[in-house]
Amino acid sequence: MMQKSVYEDYKYSMQDTSCLYVGAKYTLNEIAENEEILFKFRKVCAESLKNGSDGEDTLETVLYYLEKGDFRVQVLKQMRSKVRVSIIKEKKHLFGKKKKEYVSEFMSIPELVSMSKEDKEGAGLVIQELRVNKLALLTV
Repeated sequence: MMQKSVYEDYKYSMQDTSCLYVGAKYTLNEIAENEEILFKFRKVCAESLKNGSDGEDTLETVLYYLEKGDFRVQVLKQMRSKVRVSIIKEKKHLFGKKKKEYVSEFMSIPELVSMSKEDKEGAGLVIQELRVNKLALLTV
């Protein structure tokens, strides 16, 4: 039961005036069927992001394993997407102590794709959400 609630934490969609935010634990089928997510994004997901993926793959999995020549990279770049990730970074604390800890930041699609699988594993990369620019979404 506890695992399910943790899993549900990253299943959400929110929007403000300029962006749509979608949690990374949604499967592609769930995104395509969820009425609360913008129709245009659901359509792009069903037609473009599903290509080369199983409908049961999560958004996190699709984003994590994207490669440079993949058509989905072009679609995500066209939508001016960014990915919120947690990544291990060394931070300097009070009195000069250095400590490694997870930091949450936004990463562009080209930055994410340029990292090899080994780099992602070494950095402890965890994908949390996809942010899509609403205006750019209309151009896809």
